[in-house]
Amino acid sequence: MHKAYLLIGGNMGNRVGYLEQAASLIGKMAGRVTRRSSIYETAAWGKMDQAAFLNQVLELETEEDAMDLMTTLLLIEEKMGRRRLNRYGPRIIDIDILLFDQQVHDTAHIAIPHPQLPNRRFALVPLAELASDLVHPVEGVTIKVMLDECPDELAVNKITL
Repeated sequence: MHKAYLLIGGNMGNRVGYLEQAASLIGKMAGRVTRRSSIYETAAWGKMDQAAFLNQVLELETEEDAMDLMTTLLLIEEKMGRRRLNRYGPRIIDIDILLFDQQVHDTAHIAIPHPQLPNRRFALVPLAELASDLVHPVEGVTIKVMLDECPDELAVNKITL
């Protein structure tokens, strides 16, 4: 059994509804969602002229290996209507593998841990809520330390439903 931390997010349509749908599909198709962070709202990262994103981190127990999990998550994105028109553009849903056990993968098809994790408060804040003492397998520091040292200055605000 593997443990993965996934970041789900989107900035189109019923943002909360799409997060719920993604979490449900991940639980049905990829393994068991054992914990979920709060939901956070953040201004768009990388391409600022678009709606704010909602993001949430899921802790997942899965029997799939990292590559199979990535394939399943891409299928879920497609099933939910994700269209990859431009890299940082608006999206119904985006599902990223932040961490997968303590494994490191760096190929043309998969990069784990997520290479931009140290630079993205919108991923680190909800991840720290679930796993602040977890040590990043490449950086060698805890998620809390990474968050404290993160250069990203975008506000990350917990929302109340």
